[in-house]
Amino acid sequence: MFRALSSRNYRLFFIGQGISLIGTWMQQIALSWLVYRLTDSVFLLGAVTFSSQIPSFILGPFAGVLADKFNRHKVLIVTQTLSMVQASTLAVLVLTETIEIWHVLSLSAFLGVINGFDISTRQAFVVEMVEKRENLSNAIALNSSMFNMARLVGPTIAGLLIAAVGEGMCILINAVSYIAVIGSLLLMRLKPFERVQQERKVWQSLQEGFQYAFGFPPIRALIMIVALLSLFGMPFTVLLPVFARDILHGGANTLGYLMGASGLGALSGALFLAQRKSVLGLGRIIIFTMSLFGLALIAFSFSEVLTLSLLLMLFTGFGMIVTMASCNTLLQTLVEDDKRGRVMSFYSTAFMGMAPVGSMLAGSVAEQVGVGYTLAGCGFLCCLSIIPFAVNLPKLRRMVQPIYERMGIVPEIATGLQAASGLTTAQEEQ
Repeated sequence: MFRALSSRNYRLFFIGQGISLIGTWMQQIALSWLVYRLTDSVFLLGAVTFSSQIPSFILGPFAGVLADKFNRHKVLIVTQTLSMVQASTLAVLVLTETIEIWHVLSLSAFLGVINGFDISTRQAFVVEMVEKRENLSNAIALNSSMFNMARLVGPTIAGLLIAAVGEGMCILINAVSYIAVIGSLLLMRLKPFERVQQERKVWQSLQEGFQYAFGFPPIRALIMIVALLSLFGMPFTVLLPVFARDILHGGANTLGYLMGASGLGALSGALFLAQRKSVLGLGRIIIFTMSLFGLALIAFSFSEVLTLSLLLMLFTGFGMIVTMASCNTLLQTLVEDDKRGRVMSFYSTAFMGMAPVGSMLAGSVAEQVGVGYTLAGCGFLCCLSIIPFAVNLPKLRRMVQPIYERMGIVPEIATGLQAASGLTTAQEEQ
């Protein structure tokens, strides 16, 4: 289950990123609670998420070109340093009680620009940290485990801290936590970077990557699954403060428990993927977990009992992360190395870029019809969106088989991909 940790560089990254992600989740919960406390507006909750994630939609493909052209290690050091500056600025404003909603929107947009470059580069950098190619899928699953362990721990701590000392301390802890990931990057021992001389301009490289990704149905199908899940499913995190305060009649600690329960379910899903030895059957698993996610959202939208809501959050977390991480695993194993950055940028764009659109739509609709019916509609659309993938799965499976034979993937994985339906169709955090 932990075989990818045998790589020193990946082990350093795993520890540093794990510490930093706890801080990231603490800031996210603190910021959501702060905005809702200051404004009582579901729309502005969606607007903050929109401003923090829409830059990924715009910049993601160009970031992929950057990830294929420049030293990914150095790019990550720069993006993590800038993220620390953003968190520090936000912490000062909150702790001095001078924070206003326009500050939150502006700093969220700044972080979105950073993440636009960071996420694509980080996804493509995984392959450089893992020496053995057969451990790549395990590394991706462990990334998801790390991400969701942080999502379990971070919000729970944040809920308690917000109730005790306010939102500012959570954001300050996040700023300090970046020291861990920056330190881990600086301690890595990597092969000297060799820049590949390319005659193509940025636009030509982007066009080539787009044609490669969307001209091949299996890759296109995987990216579409991620985009639809992000568009219809991710808004549930934006609406959780409303459920915590107005429907379940709790406080910041209730919001922390809900996010923690979702994180626990997601961690279980990530560990489930980590113990798998091949990608055999991932396509069928994606169909099941996407449907599970949608149904759990529908049930959660009608729950007014905290215990039941926490139980349903376990299922939403499990369904969401297994779907996302499976798509990531399939894409990472399928793509050619010289196009990896660009393809993973499309994955990141689908994941991070569609979420803000969904958040704005959900926030607007919720103000008109209520958060319950809005979330139920999101769950229903998630269930509907997996149907085309399920219908086309056998055809996608046949199309991917010769690709893996030609690439010479290790036998265990190759067998899994060919027999497995899944590798072709859909899939993390990072």
